Amino acid sequence: MTVIAETAYAKINLALHVRARRSDGYHEIETLFAFCADGDGIIVKPANDLTLSITGPFGDALPVDEGNLVLRAAQAIQAHFGVAKGAHITLDKRLPVAAGLGGGSADAAATARALNSLWGLGVDDARLIVAIGSLGADVAVCVASQSALGRGLGDQLSPPPADMPEAGTPILLVNPLKPCPTGAVYKGWDGADRGSLAIMRSGWRNDLTPSAILQVPEIGMALYLLDDIGTASLVRMSGSGATCFALFDDVADRDEAQEEIAAMQPGWWTCASVLR
Repeated sequence: MTVIAETAYAKINLALHVRARRSDGYHEIETLFAFCADGDGIIVKPANDLTLSITGPFGDALPVDEGNLVLRAAQAIQAHFGVAKGAHITLDKRLPVAAGLGGGSADAAATARALNSLWGLGVDDARLIVAIGSLGADVAVCVASQSALGRGLGDQLSPPPADMPEAGTPILLVNPLKPCPTGAVYKGWDGADRGSLAIMRSGWRNDLTPSAILQVPEIGMALYLLDDIGTASLVRMSGSGATCFALFDDVADRDEAQEEIAAMQPGWWTCASVLR
């Protein structure tokens, strides 16, 4: 039996500049996307119908019906390309839910890539995006899971600036495992346009950080601890929270930082990875 496995790579916002609140309730943003080598797992195999099962440490928080983006992505691929076959999909949920890591979008994109292989569709990323892009603003960038500059809702993609960190850069993810609702965080944005995204990383910021800290004060503590360790080259919150991250020049500094954070906050989630 053919079995296809894909990684739903964790998405990181190295910067997220909120430029305006739109009349439809959404926001105009400029953001720098990057991806970690780690993430959720997707496994697909042939079946008569489309079915989904979920495993992993964070699997209990997700539905197994059409409320899950994985199943909706599979249905969209099936309908868009006129596929009569089915598939059984297993989602290994390794990343925290609603964590600012693009989990649902990454899972949907990985499902599309896996079914593209399983069903022998042979379509490129652009056609996959047409099929599933309406599922979320981050879905488009998650299909290729490569660094990019995002504008508009984050779905207008172009090459990133030259100061982007290289593939293989060590990164530490830290999440206090407290829910941080995206809608409430964006609603709490103060409305101030602090300017376009800078070319150099010293000017990169996340404009949602103050609002997210009001929702989850532990985010502020995570940022403080990562910065206070003193070896990180960049410390920021990803997306609308609650995951924070730190970039390092070498693996040893990253691993030492992970040990320190785990010792100080044993109930938090951490993940030592590298950028793709």
